[in-house]
Amino acid sequence: MAEARERAAGHRHRFDLRFEAYFAALPERLDTPPLSRFTPRCLELLRDLSLRGGKRLRVALLYEAARLVTTDPVPGLAEAALSIELLQTHGLVHDDIIDDTPLRRGGPSTYYAYRRDFPEADRTALGLALLAGDLAAFLAMRVLLDADVPAELRQAMLEVQLDAGAETVTGQIVDLERDFRPLPDEEFLHTVCEYKSTRYSVLAPLRLGLLAAGEDVARHDARLRRYATLVGIGGQLRDDYLDLFGDDGTTGKSTGTDLRAGRRSYAVSALLAAADGTQRAVVESALGDPHCPDETVEHVRELARLLGVDDKLRSDMRRCADAARTEARGWRPHWREEAVASSKACRCRT
Repeated sequence: MAEARERAAGHRHRFDLRFEAYFAALPERLDTPPLSRFTPRCLELLRDLSLRGGKRLRVALLYEAARLVTTDPVPGLAEAALSIELLQTHGLVHDDIIDDTPLRRGGPSTYYAYRRDFPEADRTALGLALLAGDLAAFLAMRVLLDADVPAELRQAMLEVQLDAGAETVTGQIVDLERDFRPLPDEEFLHTVCEYKSTRYSVLAPLRLGLLAAGEDVARHDARLRRYATLVGIGGQLRDDYLDLFGDDGTTGKSTGTDLRAGRRSYAVSALLAAADGTQRAVVESALGDPHCPDETVEHVRELARLLGVDDKLRSDMRRCADAARTEARGWRPHWREEAVASSKACRCRT
């Protein structure tokens, strides 16, 4: 496990250097209006968000997926990694608009940065933030076309990312739908998680890494999906846990956002299901109130601890991690034993 963590740190370090170089060259490579002042600011904000923090676990998944097949250098992985993280930037920008989130990765969200730039023009700030997210998505696809790999492989990788991007948008749609239904059951929460995050955060990196290494991905689709689903749910459980029980300094973003946004996350849904009538009224009075004071959020947090919601979420995370490791053990007949052993070290966080 220590070796796997060391490799992941190496993946992150090398990628971060490449990501910096990508953004440094982007103004010259991207054909933008020469007299525009807004376009350089957009690129600056995308660069800032992209390079500011992030564990790069999607990048690690990509490289470790290729390592299941070979330890040789694999052309196309660097471009796939850039595409993965640019698509992630797109998702973060739009997430923070939808959720009205001030903080992301220890700094202002792109939306709030624009709100500071245009304090008297809310529609302009919103429009520019939306367009910044859109630009990141298009750049995520364009970068794959620069990969020095056979045209057939470029096409296959582009299809993976286009599908992942489209499915993530539909995930955002059902994410909003979830909060206009009766209390969602576990199956619906899993569906939201699969489309909103699992497919682009886990499944796409696995597919891209294997594709670049020359593997027939279709032959392994079922086992990849099972593994990705477990890792994705575990990661979303952790995100929802930290949103309610974490703190801003640790997470690098505002806590209590799910409660204030009226989002029936895994944590909030578990709390509503466990609460009695009086307790539920307390939670529902705060749910969806964007101006809910910190004291009320803390009261809801303590209520959740009293009802054992924190223990339940931690137990569910452990169960996902154990099941993911069990699934990975079944990869031994198909891929390199040493690489499979590293996959079992997964901690269900993307």
